[in-house]
Amino acid sequence: MALSLPQPSPPSPASPAQQRAYRKWSAAQSCAQREHWGQAALEFEQAFAMHDESAYGLAAAHALIKAGRADVAAQRALSLRQRRPSLTLAYTLESHALMERGRNAEAVACLQALPADAPRDHAFWVSLAVSLQRCHRHDDAIPAFMQALALKIDEPVVHFRLGMSFKDKGMKAEAAECVRTALLLGLDSSELAARAQLVFLEREACRWAPAADELARLRRAVQTAPADRPGETGPFPHAVFVDDPLEQLKVARLYAQHVASRVSPLPLRKAKAHEGRLRIGYLSADFHTHATSQLMVQMLERHDRERFEVTLFSAGPDDASPLRARIVASAEHFEHLRGQSHEAMARRVRELGIDILVDVKGATHGTLMPVTAHRAAPLQVSWLGFPGTTGAAYVDYFIGDPLTTPLAHAAHFSEKLAQMPVCYQPNDAQRALPAPSKRSDWGAPEGVPLLCAFHQSYKISEAVFDSWCRVLHAVPGAVLWLMRWNTNVQSALEAAARARGIGPERLCFAPMLPLDQHLSRLACADLYLDAWPCNAHTTAGEALWVGVPVVTVIGETFAQRVAPSLLHAVGLDELTCTTVTDYEARVISLAGDAARRAGLREHLAAQRRASALFDGARFARDIEALYERMWARAVAGLAPEHLAAV
Repeated sequence: MALSLPQPSPPSPASPAQQRAYRKWSAAQSCAQREHWGQAALEFEQAFAMHDESAYGLAAAHALIKAGRADVAAQRALSLRQRRPSLTLAYTLESHALMERGRNAEAVACLQALPADAPRDHAFWVSLAVSLQRCHRHDDAIPAFMQALALKIDEPVVHFRLGMSFKDKGMKAEAAECVRTALLLGLDSSELAARAQLVFLEREACRWAPAADELARLRRAVQTAPADRPGETGPFPHAVFVDDPLEQLKVARLYAQHVASRVSPLPLRKAKAHEGRLRIGYLSADFHTHATSQLMVQMLERHDRERFEVTLFSAGPDDASPLRARIVASAEHFEHLRGQSHEAMARRVRELGIDILVDVKGATHGTLMPVTAHRAAPLQVSWLGFPGTTGAAYVDYFIGDPLTTPLAHAAHFSEKLAQMPVCYQPNDAQRALPAPSKRSDWGAPEGVPLLCAFHQSYKISEAVFDSWCRVLHAVPGAVLWLMRWNTNVQSALEAAARARGIGPERLCFAPMLPLDQHLSRLACADLYLDAWPCNAHTTAGEALWVGVPVVTVIGETFAQRVAPSLLHAVGLDELTCTTVTDYEARVISLAGDAARRAGLREHLAAQRRASALFDGARFARDIEALYERMWARAVAGLAPEHLAAV
């Protein structure tokens, strides 16, 4: 955030030291205006050494943060506030330095240490709110944002950040109004990303009319955006709401160029053959209780350590969960990178001599694409974390499979396609089978067709819900089982159902649960009804694992081809439909045919041990073979090329 730094006092004509300090400060200001922050920090520090006026020290701390030397900046700011306990800006700058290093709780403590009688300005309240927000203390962050807005009501970024706290509290409608206000006030270069966020929030709240209006505005803005002008576009909403893969590619490219424009890449390291094992790195902020880790943990455990040296680069939190412990134990090396700059992360990847760096985060919340933009490894790969192309010239391969990424769709991707032989998605066959339970254990009705649709609410479009309501009209007594993802979704969907002639008793809402309970509950469903244009991904695999048939609709984009790939892997292509009409007919038929559903359950039970979808050891061998093919081309001096499944 922009800060207003104080000007030093005019130097006394009788003090040569003050005059020298002022000249140093002027030189440093010139460096800062040119964004030569390293030199500016040096000059400000020298000025402060000549004359210990607070303005020089504050300017030095600010420049040190900008120069990427946050630890030194924190010490400088701490020394200033210790000398002058009421110097509010010193607390603010120290908090910024601490947040740069991911030390968010310390930033909160620093700001809360400001004496009660010291002035609290707009920058202080914003800093406190942001640090609380980063600690997930949204109930405390929201009043702090309100205090900041009371001092400066027309600050768009503060309205946007306030919206993000409402979002994380599950108050999606309130969040949307904050983002809409920020857009009205003007967000300049961040407008496309904010508009994408607004679409996402409206969809999460199931407010379909404003979501459709905002999506149309977003798409018009993207279509008119110059292709060669980088932009902070927020590509995830496009990946899951838009069924035009070339439009998705344009958005991804704009974002990838924006990321690249903000980094200075490391000197290129070419692939060279070497003695010993191939060094693979997996980069993520989700090595904790998260869908990504749930999917890939068994594959990591089954990597061939005689041929591959595997390092996990973790930029996320340690939640002390059993899954985190299992992930840490799965690899030879686990690098804790949280709180480091993206450049420092890239340098660590480079120091360890990683041959192939696999980004399993992509352009999702907490993206690590700036690390790959630094060109940390000779080969860089996108896999699993993001449902579409990165659009990045600095990512060489995208791992998919013949169904999610057919070679005929190569023009939809900036990367070369690398196809797994069966399915790109790993699964954990080591997880326990769900404990038997009854529907009544979970508040669901017995004795009626129970149609499960545990999608995150943003996937439930008006068209999808219309389709489900037509199914409910056609299947007497059937109940649609939905997830209560946020505070808005139940009332919104019940109202939408009533408007379509469906009573609220035909909808059943389930709360969030730990994974083992979620799987036991999921197993009670008769069918899993997929959504489009973004299928169920992790949850579709879970449904198949617990024996629940999934009915889906295939499309042109990666996000709408995942469930078809999973169904193909378990030998149930018949449940993949090509039109919504066919989808509804298939669901209606199966909902009324208990014998057929029982046969599908038996088939899925057998597939738990027979299908490659649930074979972590086989998946590890298959992905290792892809890595070897990529590396063989690279060390031969050949450019990346599409690698068809073999």
